[in-house]
Amino acid sequence: MNGTLAGWLQVLALIGALALSYRPLGDYIAHVLTAPGHLRAERLIYRLGGVDGDTDQRWPAYLRGVLAFSAVSVLFLYGFLRSQNRLLLSIGMKPVAPDQSFNTAASFVTNTNWQSYSGEATMGHLVQMAGLAVQNFVSAAVGVAVVAALIRGFTREKTDRVGNFWVDLTRIVLRVLLPIAFVFAIVLVAGGVIQNFHGTESISTIAGGHQSLTGGPVASQEVIKELGTNGGGFYNANSAHPFENPNAFTNWLEIYLLLVISFALPRAFGRMAGDDRQGYAIVAVMALIWASSVAIITANELHSVSSQAGHAAGGMMEGKEQRFGIWASALFAASTTLTSSGAVNSFHDSFSPFGGGMTIFNMMLGEIAPGGTGSGLYGILILAVIAVFVAGLMVGRTPEYLGKKLGGREMKFASLYILTTPAIVLAGSGLAMALPGERAGMLNNGPHGFSEVLYAFTSAANNNGSAFAGLSVNTAWYNTGLGLAMLLGRFLPMVFVLALAGSLAEQAPTPVTAGTLPTHRPQFVGLLTAVVVIVVGLTYFPALSLGPLAEGLR
Repeated sequence: MNGTLAGWLQVLALIGALALSYRPLGDYIAHVLTAPGHLRAERLIYRLGGVDGDTDQRWPAYLRGVLAFSAVSVLFLYGFLRSQNRLLLSIGMKPVAPDQSFNTAASFVTNTNWQSYSGEATMGHLVQMAGLAVQNFVSAAVGVAVVAALIRGFTREKTDRVGNFWVDLTRIVLRVLLPIAFVFAIVLVAGGVIQNFHGTESISTIAGGHQSLTGGPVASQEVIKELGTNGGGFYNANSAHPFENPNAFTNWLEIYLLLVISFALPRAFGRMAGDDRQGYAIVAVMALIWASSVAIITANELHSVSSQAGHAAGGMMEGKEQRFGIWASALFAASTTLTSSGAVNSFHDSFSPFGGGMTIFNMMLGEIAPGGTGSGLYGILILAVIAVFVAGLMVGRTPEYLGKKLGGREMKFASLYILTTPAIVLAGSGLAMALPGERAGMLNNGPHGFSEVLYAFTSAANNNGSAFAGLSVNTAWYNTGLGLAMLLGRFLPMVFVLALAGSLAEQAPTPVTAGTLPTHRPQFVGLLTAVVVIVVGLTYFPALSLGPLAEGLR
């Protein structure tokens, strides 16, 4: 089978699998978020935490729950990392440095999973399992909980209640993430991903030399790394490492896992809103942007006019695994940068200028196609609010979405959400370029070197976590700066999302009239896609023109 046919087949198989998962998984998530009863295990957790599972919260209380839980998680994980040498299964690892501990704690709690360390040479098994993997579950659940509150804002009437954060968090972990992760961890083990408690072992190679290999509970962490759009790898090479991703089947499965929940959430949105067509419209925008990104990156890696030397040498295979090839590498790159997953199976730094530039642009769109677990849906719903407002300006009518009027208060929250991440990305990148010591961390000069810095702050502020590579970030300045970018990029937008949810929930429904914009038709799909690309994407155009665009056109 030639490479082109194999590439098309894996893309079509992925689309088919996601389409088959859309309705059952989306319906199940909607049921989990709306079911009136609690499981026995859930009631026990509520009792231990002093939580009344039958009481809903106002949006400020919901937000306090999100922030308090995340703050405690950061402190706990920081302490875990600093004291890992005293813990069981440390396999001889030293305590993690203070700045790197802060960066890593902020990274995993914010669902970013940016790693400025080599996992197999830094983290013991207990820290990987009870520290990092646990945050992979709960940080993903926090994102789904926040979007659940926003959906309730659209569906509830004349109330100041948007749900109970502790109930949402517990249900998502116990009923959604854990069961799926358990099943697919077994599938990954069957596919060749390792799962053991081995330390570092020295083996003899065929050539007569010796090589040190570190084992560990990899499959159990790998599955939630993808399913929760986390991305933090057990090994430094992440999903390019054969212990994490041994063959073409596991590679395809990992791409499916990092997309499946985020693509199913619009179905849950439609079910909770009482109109499945709303979910179809949102998922259509996500699918259109995702397919376009996959096509652009794949075409550039196969036929980029700016990299003729690479193609002459074998088709831009530098930085890519031979067992995956160009098609699977491009598919993974597009999918991981359009979600909040930092997983990589190739080095994006070695992509063609426009191919690598597209991975940056994907994150700059806000990771909404389909985006992170939960964060992708609330991101695109904010953009839907912007799109409806723009349409209202065009026809001179008060904008409405799902029966709720979008006045000045609502548009302020939506606008602040849109502006927050670009401000963090551009300010951080500008500051790094202004400091000679931090510029020295770039592997390359010129536009490509700037792309390395821009990618790092874009990845951190958008809570993606993937690395362009080529930038030395394990310094006190970058560990601290990127850690702050992750925290601000995660929690400031959540403030505006929950404030918008509270504002919408207080409203009475507005009757549909002849002047109401239909938000389930192809016209709205096109409008929302245009808003995503123009309003959000072009915010970064000056920065992109200094990096990947300048390099590609040179």
